[in-house]
Amino acid sequence: MSNLNAPVADPGQPITSLEALRETLCATYPDLCPLFSIEFADGLLMVPRARLHFAAENLKALGFERFGMITAVDFGDDFELVYRLQSSRFGVGMFLKTEVPRDEAVIESITDLWPGANWQEREVYDMFGIEFRGHPDLRRILLADDWAGYPLRKDYKDDHIIPRPDYI
Repeated sequence: MSNLNAPVADPGQPITSLEALRETLCATYPDLCPLFSIEFADGLLMVPRARLHFAAENLKALGFERFGMITAVDFGDDFELVYRLQSSRFGVGMFLKTEVPRDEAVIESITDLWPGANWQEREVYDMFGIEFRGHPDLRRILLADDWAGYPLRKDYKDDHIIPRPDYI
């Protein structure tokens, strides 16, 4: 089992290369190491939903100081949240991903780590209905407060939308 409670960064051992970064992450998340890669100057780390905030916190401590974006993908039974983090130190971006079940669409907010995530978490909430626990102001940002449903969900119904067979 991965050591998900241990801090990733060792302050006495600075990370100076992408390979050292990969080794550090693999040592902390051995079960997830096969899912972590650095290709085309981007990294990818898929983590369990319950450990997403912890992983984000560790990546920030390792030098991923910039929050780029968050989006969601609806796969029907569950959602996938995709975060984009960037490190000027390594000159690399990191995709941090996690799965969120449709029947329990709740995850911890990362606004305490990157305040710039505020509006983007609100947008994901507004469009997909995924709640961000601990968000300072989770409410609709694009649609009216009384809007029914979440338009980017595959199960969203609206009488004004004409379904196309190739998108169903």
